[in-house]
Amino acid sequence: MSEQDILTRIRELVEAEHELRAKTESGQLDPDTERARLASVEQTLDQCWDLLRQRRARADAGLPPDEVPVSPASQVEGYLQ
Repeated sequence: MSEQDILTRIRELVEAEHELRAKTESGQLDPDTERARLASVEQTLDQCWDLLRQRRARADAGLPPDEVPVSPASQVEGYLQ
């Protein structure tokens, strides 16, 4: 996966997040469903940002960025805990 692929995925996820919020505001989606779907979108978004940061750090250090695996959601979501 290239950096451009990751950035494209981030844009898609941000659009999905905005779409979910808009559907909830217009009454097309109930708040409980929105929360569940948003949680999933936000976890995936956090993983993408984490992957992008790790790849860029490796590239800055002169290491191959393609060797960075996607971190599990549980790890990414637990960084601040």
